Amino acid sequence: MKHIVSISLGSSERDHSAEVILLNEKYIVERIGTNGDLNQAIKLIEKLDGKVDAFGMGGIDLYVWAGSRSYMIRDAMRLKAAAKHTPMVDGSGLKNTLERKVIKYLVENRIVDFQGKKVLLTSAMDRYGMAHEIKNYGGDIVIGDLIFALGINMPIYSFEGLNRIARIIAPLVCRLPFKLLYPTGVKQKEKSSKSLHSHYNKADIIAGDFHYIKRFMPDSLKDKILITNTVTERDIIELRQREVSVLITTTPQLQGRSFGTNAMEAMLVATLADLNKEATEENYYQLLEEMQLEPRVERFKYSTV
Repeated sequence: MKHIVSISLGSSERDHSAEVILLNEKYIVERIGTNGDLNQAIKLIEKLDGKVDAFGMGGIDLYVWAGSRSYMIRDAMRLKAAAKHTPMVDGSGLKNTLERKVIKYLVENRIVDFQGKKVLLTSAMDRYGMAHEIKNYGGDIVIGDLIFALGINMPIYSFEGLNRIARIIAPLVCRLPFKLLYPTGVKQKEKSSKSLHSHYNKADIIAGDFHYIKRFMPDSLKDKILITNTVTERDIIELRQREVSVLITTTPQLQGRSFGTNAMEAMLVATLADLNKEATEENYYQLLEEMQLEPRVERFKYSTV
């Protein structure tokens, strides 16, 4: 049996645990939110270090990516450093493997046709693999890194533009307290007063981190397709009320909800450790093929897609 714990800077109201069997191995997967308290998260990691099989780092990324360059987030390094014995991952390995596979799966199974569709992606630096795969399948991507993370209402329309901007501002931005860049703790329940509704209204597909999507979304998302990560039953009720057409989560449903990519990557890391294999993208791809994980796809009753 493997014990996986995702320590998250997010709200504790989203805590969840599940038991799942994959490849004849039983996993207990837990998510523990610390309501934006970085010091509490560090204490929890130190308490459980060496007692669990792998940690997920939730609500924060260790690195963000633009082109071939990675940019380290300073606050995340404090969490990483607290784990002396148990491996800790932030989900970025799965974002570049599983999420690419999900986009391919959606196309090949005729669930989503990206060709010529306007896709609002909340952050390409957070989901660079997903962004590129959507582009490869003909999606017209509007990149929202400046909009959602920095509050600068300036969409980016190309990866070249994103890379140029990232080289200038990312080294400085990544040194800021993470709470200024991303909603943590109780802020995950708050709706921003800043209206970005025009970007949502123009999009056929909205993709990316759910907390970004939720914080700025309008009352109506009629006929929109959402491709995101973790959602709760309460989130689903809210999306139904806004008349979302199709909800897709890149990680599968485990006992009623989807876990973050960090928790799922931690499962892979624990499995690879037993096989004496390194946590590489190649090995991730191989395990994902063996596990035959599929995304969660929910078509709501009024879906016209």
